[in-house]
Amino acid sequence: MASKKQTTQETSIKCNDIFKLLPGQDKPIRTVLTKGIPGIGKTVSVQKVILDWAEGKANQDVHFMFPLPFRDLNLKKDQYSLMQLLSHYFSELKEIDSIEDGETKTVFIFDGLDECRLPLDFKNNEKCCDVTKPTSVDVLLTNLIEGNLLPSALLWITSRPAAANQIPPECIDQVTEVRGFNDPQKEEYFRKEITDQNLANEIIKHMKTSRSLHIMCHMPVFCWISATVLEMILKEAEKDEVPKTLTQMYSHFMLIQIIVKNKKYNKATETNPKELSQSDKEMILKLAKLAFQQLQKGNLIFYEEDLRECGLDVTEASEYSALCTEIFKEESGLYQDKVYSFLHLSIQEFLAAVHALESCLGRKENVFPPDDEDQEEKDVDDAEEKESIKLSDLHRRAVNQALKSKNGHLDLFLRFLLGLSLESNQNLLRGLLTQTGSPTQTNEETVNRTVRYLSYKIEEESSPERIINLFHCLNELGANSLVEYMQTSLHSGTLSQIKLKPDQCSALAYLLLMSEEVLEEFDLKTYNTSDGHQRLLPVVKTCKRALLDGCKLTYKSCETLASALQTPNSPLRELDLSYNDLEDRGVELLCVGLTSPLCNIQTLVLDRCKLTYKSCETLASALQTPNSPLRELDLRYNDLGDRGVELLCVGLTSPLCNIQTLVLGQCGLTEGCCSDLATVLSSPNSQLKQLELRDNDLQDSGVTLLSVGLEDPDCKLHTLG
Repeated sequence: MASKKQTTQETSIKCNDIFKLLPGQDKPIRTVLTKGIPGIGKTVSVQKVILDWAEGKANQDVHFMFPLPFRDLNLKKDQYSLMQLLSHYFSELKEIDSIEDGETKTVFIFDGLDECRLPLDFKNNEKCCDVTKPTSVDVLLTNLIEGNLLPSALLWITSRPAAANQIPPECIDQVTEVRGFNDPQKEEYFRKEITDQNLANEIIKHMKTSRSLHIMCHMPVFCWISATVLEMILKEAEKDEVPKTLTQMYSHFMLIQIIVKNKKYNKATETNPKELSQSDKEMILKLAKLAFQQLQKGNLIFYEEDLRECGLDVTEASEYSALCTEIFKEESGLYQDKVYSFLHLSIQEFLAAVHALESCLGRKENVFPPDDEDQEEKDVDDAEEKESIKLSDLHRRAVNQALKSKNGHLDLFLRFLLGLSLESNQNLLRGLLTQTGSPTQTNEETVNRTVRYLSYKIEEESSPERIINLFHCLNELGANSLVEYMQTSLHSGTLSQIKLKPDQCSALAYLLLMSEEVLEEFDLKTYNTSDGHQRLLPVVKTCKRALLDGCKLTYKSCETLASALQTPNSPLRELDLSYNDLEDRGVELLCVGLTSPLCNIQTLVLDRCKLTYKSCETLASALQTPNSPLRELDLRYNDLGDRGVELLCVGLTSPLCNIQTLVLGQCGLTEGCCSDLATVLSSPNSQLKQLELRDNDLQDSGVTLLSVGLEDPDCKLHTLG
């Protein structure tokens, strides 16, 4: 799990230590939120902590540890008091009443916030302080998290990043992140998983040739899927059949799992069947419908009523989960309630794409509602062209739905849907999808129409992150001409001579993000573009020093930058945003990234950004983030005034603040701020070594006030300008 030392060198924090104070922290930690993408190891971390505690290996000062997964709590419709709920789940416990005394150390573990179907209405739920008072499970949870119920108890909540904002920030004392494999760990995984080291080396080499696949390998589950597929294929197949895209990898994985299942249970001997059996097709298509319907609702786990809703018999689903455990699984919850899920969200997304495509090809239905851009079919006589238009409409509506999604939950689905539209990928699924009956030429026309639409959307879309996913979609379709052109220009050194169009800027961003190279410096001004700078912003996460000064950026750019600051293992240490009209709301957005435990920024330059005193309050809060890496802050030529410095000094005197260099030249300061600055200089908590105040109207009286701090024995300042 990610944490940082005071030196900003990254270190790991053990799961068993998440409630222990880190250096510089003095407030007790009651509630920890652990974030991580699906399949990264959150639930495994929870299980390891519980096991270590139960076996007497760790946290032996804890008397009770109550794991209460959200997938189980969803099922509780009746009213319970907290004590009744615990007795319901843990009926064998005898001394449970002692958790009220304030001396019994109790830990509640709420795993899977992203699976929660309760409203978690913190704003309107009634206050509840009585552990014996019956109420809804939703009210119990919000009051436990807010500290109204059992304020002495410790809480650990795990969540996907997209769902983490359901908990108010003021209720969280510490945020941690489960990170995936770094590059050396990816290789280590394949070498341990594959016993034949020559084969392991071949797999590692292949994964590195496809950057999009190699990046996905930070997820342990994707490493496992890739190892499963490539170990079998590299032993048996021709090299041109080795998967190079995400769709190909998952198509092979699905086929392999069905073959393994049939070998095990049906005693089948065929290792590469020309066509799937009718029973396998029917079951996979039923699971695919379930996958799509639940993905639309944002559900990763399902209950019996969800299965019945899409025509899936519960007994049938249980049998299939027993037969094909690597695709679909059935688990018993805490109270023996059945819970179903796909092995990983990406498998659900792949099967959802299968359902969307088969609905179009087989039943001639579009799973997405019509929109204004639908093409008219009534004037088209040719059946093949009608079919092509139907498929193009599906692609276009899917693209639009994915772009509308606030949390990007359809991004991977879209990549799979477009990838599966290629005949070559449909053939991998051995007859699972209805064959179009159209000639290859018609399929190519459909793909070309979709490529044109993606290119149009790349030019039109404003979100750099969404644009990058559209390039991933083009890659799945094998349409890489724009990226290849930019790559040629980059390698030939002619890029500086080209005036870049917005879509070229996006292609360049995609190219640089897919590269393994860490840039020492990324200077946005060196790229000649009139309105494409915004599209290049995600590249900052791959460099050590980002120079974005004088690039006509506004507050709208700060959301993208905040996202980049929260990238795991980003090398970014210095960010120069001077001479841009960011204004106060830009700084407010930027601070979302600055306060992330993943942020590594040491130097932040906000010279001439049209800031006022309001930004100082936001920055002061960011300076008080535990283990803040920020060492240098340049705010010169902003109208902060004395009021701004007063607010900033609240953060500068915090024991958590690590600022060593502060630049406040030409900030409209007077003698009125000097006593606040003197307080900072004399504070034993202050790390300030360099302070620049030139071109301010401090007067002699201000300098006199300042000297009180300079003469204090706790003052560490050695340069005053």
